[in-house]
Amino acid sequence: MIRTLNATRYITPLREGGSMPAIVQADDGEQYVMKFVGAGQGRKALIAEWIAGEIGRALELRVPDQAFIELDEAFAPSEPDPEIYDLLRMSVGVNLGLRYLPGAFAFSPLTKPAPDEHLASRIVWFDAFVTNIDRTPRNTNLLWWQKKLWLIDHGASLYFHHRWGDYLSASRSAFAMIQEHVLLRWASQLNEADEFAHLFLNRDWFERIVARVPDVWLDGETQFANAAEHRRAYVEFLTTRLDSSAIFVQEAKDARARRV
Repeated sequence: MIRTLNATRYITPLREGGSMPAIVQADDGEQYVMKFVGAGQGRKALIAEWIAGEIGRALELRVPDQAFIELDEAFAPSEPDPEIYDLLRMSVGVNLGLRYLPGAFAFSPLTKPAPDEHLASRIVWFDAFVTNIDRTPRNTNLLWWQKKLWLIDHGASLYFHHRWGDYLSASRSAFAMIQEHVLLRWASQLNEADEFAHLFLNRDWFERIVARVPDVWLDGETQFANAAEHRRAYVEFLTTRLDSSAIFVQEAKDARARRV
């Protein structure tokens, strides 16, 4: 079960991220990489981060533990940096934290040993499913930590929700951008990854994940009459995409064949 915590200390910003997340300490004594609701990509990036992260966890991929973190308005006045001050001021309320992995270092496709082909295939399947455009050689969003590969930064996933339109048609997309995936060359077991995913994912699981999205993150989407309708649209997208997985699996296999 995801926990709701309170931020107790702002430690340092992570300025390499476009949305400028930060390491914070929460009232459980642990440190988290906090993604702010007031950052440039706003609530939708946090929704994508939460949903994609929990799907990854359901697929037995290593995603840092997530927590909802409340940010009090008292944080902002003590911050001397005007950019950070504005970010904190606009992010009062519910934000998202991911457990900080101290000492982790970025994955490189040149690093030895090469990733396991079963794991690479499951990660490629996962990223194609959630339409993650942000796992390329330029920005792998993979970390080595304690000799294991961890997945981070899924805010660019589910990009259909930035422009809802005919989202059910979008759910059946082949996702051609999978050709840029940093692990594609090792993803030789995509059919097996597809079978594996179908053992764990289903509409009930999607409903459970989406139900935990805070109502405040769903506000302001004029296409939907209420939060329940908004949630239902996410569930319909995910369910239809799972049912149509053969489309993006074939796209990934074709893209890999062109590269190897």
